[in-house]
Amino acid sequence: MLTDKRLNWFHSEDIQPYVYVREENRIADPGTQTPIDWFSGKTPIYINPLRMDQVEFGNQILELESRAFGPANMAMPRWVFYDCAITPGFVAGFCIRYEKLSDEMKALLPYTGKHEWVPLSLFIIIPTMGKDGEWVAHNLCTINSLIEKDQSMYGLGFLSKAFGLWYANVKTCCGFTQWGNPAVRLHSYYGPFEILTAYTPIHSYSRTLTYRVQLDSSSWHHFFDKKPQDNFLERFVKTGIAVEPKEDSSLRSVQKRLEDKEGPFFLDAHEVLTRNLGETLNLYRPK
Repeated sequence: MLTDKRLNWFHSEDIQPYVYVREENRIADPGTQTPIDWFSGKTPIYINPLRMDQVEFGNQILELESRAFGPANMAMPRWVFYDCAITPGFVAGFCIRYEKLSDEMKALLPYTGKHEWVPLSLFIIIPTMGKDGEWVAHNLCTINSLIEKDQSMYGLGFLSKAFGLWYANVKTCCGFTQWGNPAVRLHSYYGPFEILTAYTPIHSYSRTLTYRVQLDSSSWHHFFDKKPQDNFLERFVKTGIAVEPKEDSSLRSVQKRLEDKEGPFFLDAHEVLTRNLGETLNLYRPK
């Protein structure tokens, strides 16, 4: 169980996980493949995005996402949300009873009080054609990025993604982030973190990192205690190659190595978490 006092919000009955999903996409046996008990005592709030009387919840998700990613010109168009996220996949996260919102939160988002529950975070996850039931983590953000630090909910982003992965029984997950983005610290702690692309010019931002994770929930708690993933150094060895996240030449060099089949390359989540953003990171490969 999660006993860190900074996570007291997680145990509140006024904050619950939600699943924003059309009926056809509901998981038959959620949370049965990931051996962790964090969410077993919580009953998700299910919201159907195809119902007109539930559109406000979707509007709130979109407003949260737009405020988080709009400054970087990466806000998600409404049609992308429907065509590419809701229809093939679903949105998960945490929501709070409207009556428990702070005045600061009410001023940020279009919360009208029409519905009992309103979103605090969002994690969009989409199934792919990849082998072994691979999923793609499309988007993750929380209200924490919009409010004062002393009002934020510690670990909300990590737990939002963890819940979505747990709920969907995901074994393999791909995703994207930009080098130097604080989110890379969070994404790297769900399992061995393999680099699929180090430099991605087909993306709007070439300095995008594409990754794949084979989920290992036994080490998820180390994101909070800041310890290395269990047995990482017993399973992986340094390659002698390092990546400089701030240098395009370094990113392109690693990308060339990947294209020349010199990989696979992995990052050590503990290095990513404990080093300054943009600091040199070692590349590892399986023993």
